Amino acid sequence: MSRHSKLQKQVLALYRHFLRAGKDKPGFLPRIRDEFRENARIKKTDVMHIEYLYRRGQRQLQQLQDANTKQLGSFSRGSEPG
Repeated sequence: MSRHSKLQKQVLALYRHFLRAGKDKPGFLPRIRDEFRENARIKKTDVMHIEYLYRRGQRQLQQLQDANTKQLGSFSRGSEPG
């Protein structure tokens, strides 16, 4: 069994922090799980993309931990008008 890299450990810790922060806020846990599952498809060799998502996740975690955060918004790709 191989050991996790430092980046993998950081991502796993971020996931745990997200789950703890979203525990008391309704509707957050399914969205958090979906987001991490979606990004789990990224190749392990795409380090730049993973680091970008990790930094973005840290900023989102700070917003989630804010006591004033009550709901979660997201953008989705729809069909283009025209």
